[in-house]
Amino acid sequence: MSLPQIESATLSSTHARATDQRFALANGRHAHYRHDGREARVTVDGALAFVVTGSEGRAQLCDLAPELDFAAGAGALAVVFACEPGLQSALLRAHGSRLERELLAAGLAHATDASGGRELVTTRDLLFQHAPLFLPLLPQLAPLAYCVSDGKRHPRRAVKRSGVLYSRYLPRARSTVSFRTLAGDADLELFHRWMNEPRVAAFWELAGTRDAHAEYLEQLARDAHNLPVFGCFDGEPFGYFELYFCKEDRVAPFYDAGDYDRGLHMLVGEARFRGPAWVAAWLPSLTHFLFLDDPRTTRVVAEPRHDNARMITYLEQASFLREKTFDFPHKRAALMVATRERFFQSCPL
Repeated sequence: MSLPQIESATLSSTHARATDQRFALANGRHAHYRHDGREARVTVDGALAFVVTGSEGRAQLCDLAPELDFAAGAGALAVVFACEPGLQSALLRAHGSRLERELLAAGLAHATDASGGRELVTTRDLLFQHAPLFLPLLPQLAPLAYCVSDGKRHPRRAVKRSGVLYSRYLPRARSTVSFRTLAGDADLELFHRWMNEPRVAAFWELAGTRDAHAEYLEQLARDAHNLPVFGCFDGEPFGYFELYFCKEDRVAPFYDAGDYDRGLHMLVGEARFRGPAWVAAWLPSLTHFLFLDDPRTTRVVAEPRHDNARMITYLEQASFLREKTFDFPHKRAALMVATRERFFQSCPL
């Protein structure tokens, strides 16, 4: 049986040296990507899925292995797109395989006629919108039903999940970034330490006692519109983030907030994880999580100080655009907005 092959224009330019990386996918599968300078091989759970060879032009995958199931096939495709950042699409030669049918049914590929027969087209932006590849705990979407809280009418929010909510291996960083909820005394101690660091306290203004911080987190736990999480690299916490629904947040009066718009507040607590290379790893991933957490979310917003040029540049590099400047009671802010379409088409995931 011939093996699936992908021709990629990016291999010669982005893989000047041998690459050998093993990592876990959020759907429970284990992948191995090995490039020897001439071709790459992708295995999932020890079984060869794709052989990738370099050439100029568009990507092509042919002769799908009939036994390649959907979870393994979709995972292997995501591996190829992750390890080949310049690759945007692939043509799959259709032979009536199980994977072909399931990719079509899931909306991760579409059929096109070609001289040699029907082909499937799959793209980076489709694969990176497939939540099971990145969310260990899939969300239960609440039916649309409105309620009023603090005088604001908004959709009733789903019950919060706990544990690891997002996980993605980053080939360029050779690290897995994840976001998880907070739990236990160790997390409280870390939150307490970070909030009392002068650099953090200057922006967050939450310096205080351990008891005050425990009460703050308990209030957030009861707040359906706000989700506090730790960001981790290879399981080690590096930062704290508050992820909120904009419709019932303080930002809502300053723009036309949609029912499922999400926003984020950010801090990096560990000094060794600061800097542009780390931000380029976690900021797109955090935005990615918010778009995957609910497919009805079409915008993600941030509202840094209007003169925080460094943060605004980081956001622009993650596909946010500055829509306007406005005045909060406590600061003059820049409204930064990432749309779903622009993010998945242009963000360097």
